[in-house]
Amino acid sequence: MSIYISGSVAYDRIMTFPGKFQDHILPEKLHIINVSFMVERMEEKRGGCAGNIAYTLALLGEQPLILAAVGKDFTAYAEFLTGMGLPLEGIRQENDQFTALCYITTDLHSNQITGFYPGAMTLPCNYDFSRLAPAEDIAIVSPGNLDDMRSLPRYYREHGVRYIYDPGQQLPVLTGDELLDAISGSFALTTNDYELNMICKATGKTKAEIQSRTQWLVTTYGEKGSSVSGRSLTTVPAVQPDRIVDPTGAGDAHRAGILKGLQAGLSMPEAVCVGSTCASFALEEYGTQQHTFDKAAFRARHESVFGPLQIDW
Repeated sequence: MSIYISGSVAYDRIMTFPGKFQDHILPEKLHIINVSFMVERMEEKRGGCAGNIAYTLALLGEQPLILAAVGKDFTAYAEFLTGMGLPLEGIRQENDQFTALCYITTDLHSNQITGFYPGAMTLPCNYDFSRLAPAEDIAIVSPGNLDDMRSLPRYYREHGVRYIYDPGQQLPVLTGDELLDAISGSFALTTNDYELNMICKATGKTKAEIQSRTQWLVTTYGEKGSSVSGRSLTTVPAVQPDRIVDPTGAGDAHRAGILKGLQAGLSMPEAVCVGSTCASFALEEYGTQQHTFDKAAFRARHESVFGPLQIDW
């Protein structure tokens, strides 16, 4: 069984603002906004949605295929992925481009302002899927190259592959029709609450109408946990971390846990519980691929909230 992860691979420059954005923005002047935030910390880390999801899956013993395009500065990132046991065969490298670069500033209330330079991400992955096993494989289409986000859902549907659609940061540039096409026939749509409302606005559909186009609608609410809508509604609590250092990447870790759970044969609500546990570890570190855990630590934290862990690696 293969897990295919399409999406961005990027370097993240993560910055911390020691205040609240809202204190420096005048609502009545939004049409002429000109704001500067003095940050107290900046670090460059490996990131990108596909890279982040693959990283947590590697911690869980999986070797997913990343489907993405990267640039001439990818060498160190590639060496890291290889060291994690992750294959590089799905990654397209273009030496006349730079790897995508993300600038993320987080305030004291975990609000974020993000700037993104796509670089090589403007190119589709062009993966040939020569070893596709539709009855066994599972895929996720996460934020990344727009051509991939439009074409891969159709490809997976036509070939009978279960896929999760996770439009995330690319929502502002996807049309309502494109979103409906990608969601329709998907195994699951995963978003946070704000993103789901953006999808409803872009498509002109209600949440119930969106849910009717996919088998599962998974919506995260930060510290309030998640909801899983299918034939019935299930609420999944958030797992509390030992400390909260940086929220960046917690959503990607959540997606990784879902994929691991589904790969292990769990139901979607059970898989989302695994995702909740993964996200708690990501919150504890500064950066999207800095968290770690062993089987004992993961099991103890998961079982303290959900009972017996039903996956192994």
